[in-house]
This record gives sequence, structure tokens and C-alpha cells, in this order.
Amino acid sequence: MYSSLLLHAIKKNEFLLRLSLRDWDRLLPQARRSGVVAKFYTALESKSQLDRIPLQVQPHLEAAAIIAAEHERRTRWECNRIQRALFGLPGPDFPVILLKGAAYIMAGLPCARGRLVSDVDIMVPKSSLSTLETALIRHGWESVKKTDYDDHYYRQWMHELPPLRHRLRGTTVDVHHTILPITSRLKPDPAQLIAASRPLPGTPFRVFASTDMVLHSAAHAFHDGELANPLRDLLDLHELLSHFGAHEPDFWNTLPQRARQLHLGRPLFYGLRYAQRFLGTPVPAAVTRALQPCAPIWPTLALMDGLITAITLTAQPRRAGPALAHRLLYIRSHWLRMPPLLLARHLAIKAAARLRRRA
Repeated sequence: MYSSLLLHAIKKNEFLLRLSLRDWDRLLPQARRSGVVAKFYTALESKSQLDRIPLQVQPHLEAAAIIAAEHERRTRWECNRIQRALFGLPGPDFPVILLKGAAYIMAGLPCARGRLVSDVDIMVPKSSLSTLETALIRHGWESVKKTDYDDHYYRQWMHELPPLRHRLRGTTVDVHHTILPITSRLKPDPAQLIAASRPLPGTPFRVFASTDMVLHSAAHAFHDGELANPLRDLLDLHELLSHFGAHEPDFWNTLPQRARQLHLGRPLFYGLRYAQRFLGTPVPAAVTRALQPCAPIWPTLALMDGLITAITLTAQPRRAGPALAHRLLYIRSHWLRMPPLLLARHLAIKAAARLRRRA
């Protein structure tokens, strides 16, 4: 499988300088699917090495960088519009926390460079949801969920409001009150996350503490998510861990302890395991040992290793093996997200709705 080419290119950007046009012809489609072409551009540009890339390849990298820059500009503008909508509301009693891509961009983290962002995620205390939703609707956002069942499903069971899309700009804001669904088997305390968050200077927003940012990324990928884009998720983790591990002396000491406090040891175990395995993320042995009690039993771990390897080390995701692995991970994500009876009811209602639409 030539997707090892993509892993080598992500792990060591110098590897890009040795690629032939035939190699680039194989690499670029994979990199586009994973959304990392702009990452190659930023890495090469930072070292003034773009001119060492074949001339035929450079326009592809530059185009990806332009798209990523537009994503960043749009995210910053959307944060500005949210700030305007919430004028007078944010404060000590109304914290507004940026999550994931918006947080990385506004905090100036290295992982934001060349990263694509599909929407803006924010989090507030559950008691503030109604006030926040009213303010956003007043400034042009509206729910994208049109059925009563979908609206009820989000408000009753999920960790967020129904997605809100701006009627003029078409941009989407996801408003969370915690980081995992209410029905999830893991229930990190949102009050602890909010209490440890830190302000973003010059803005009314806050972001998670460094350990919590990593834990949220791991939980999103390995508990709540379906791993549709495993390399993107692992690359986020890799860059967060590498940055915080190098710049915050207590980061590695506090990460396992914080994972236990928030009941997120299992997602962190998976995140560190596969970031090490596929991207060579430097993780201290003491941290690996500390998380060993969070590991699943060996048959489950062996199955997860096989599934993650199948979807990560493939150049053709639609082939039978990777497609089956994606399907099994999709089922797993729903199994972890809801108790069996609620999951069965939800799937039955959604299936009936699809049949009605087809009819």
C-alpha cells in the first residue's frame, strides 16, 4: 500500500524534497482526501524549500494554501460576528469557549497553520444556551434541523444545540454545552472544563486548558467521532501534543491525571497509541504506563488496532476492507453515544423518515 508515502510525508517534511513526479501523482490525491496538502505548503514555505519542489507540483500546493488561508479568514470573521452578536453578554458569568479549529486559529497554535475548518464550535454553560441561541438568531443564524424529531433529539440527548447556519453567509455555528453527548458512556464534567479554561487576550472568548484541548481532540476522534478522516484527527493530536509537550514543562505530568479526572482515559489511550504508531509522536514512557489501566481488554484492542490500521494505511478507502472498517467504526461510535434501547429507537425513526422521503 502506497499510503505509507503519505505518512512519511507528514512525519518528515524533508521527505517531500526527494519525491519524483510519479510519487507526487500518487501522493496528492491521498493528501487532498485527508486535507493536509496545505500543511505541506506551510512546512516547506517556513524552511524556504518550496523552490525545491517540482514546478508542476507547486501550483497544487499553492492552491491548497490559498484555500486554507480563506478558511482561516472566514473563521476569524465568523468569530468577530459571534462577538458582535454577543455584545454585552460574555463575562465571568457567561463564558464563551472556542473549540477545535476556531480555538486553534484564535489562539495562534501551530496546528492551525494549513488546517481546514468547516464550522465554528463554541461552548457555554447549559444554563446560558437559551440566551445565546436567542442572540444568534437575532443576528441572522437559524437552525438547519427542520423536523420536530431532529430538533428534539439534539436538545434532549446531544451535547449541543441543532446546528445554526447564517442565512446570508451560509456559515455554521455549533453551540455546545459539554463535549460529549448526554447519553454517552463517558461523562466529563463541563464545569471542570470551563473552570480550567483560559481567556484569549483581546477577545471575549476563552479556550480550553492545554490538557483539556488534547483530551477533547482525543474524545472527539475516539469516542464521539466516526474517524471518517483518521489522519486529520491524528495530525491534530500529534501537533497539539508536540507543541504543548515542548513548551509547557508540566504538560506530560498532568495529562494522565487530568484524563482520569474527566473520565477520558480510554480515548486518550487510543489517541496516544495511534499518534505514536502512525506519526511517531514523542510520548514519554511514564505517560504510556500511567494510561495502561485505561486500555481495553486485548481482543477489543486487537480489533481496534486492525480497524484503525485498515482505514489509516489505505490508498483506496472504497475498497472492501477499508469500507468495512469504516462501517464498523461508525457503528461503534453510535454504540458508545447512546444506550441500546435509545439507539434502536433513534435508528428506527431515522430509517422510517428515509423511507417516507423515498416514497
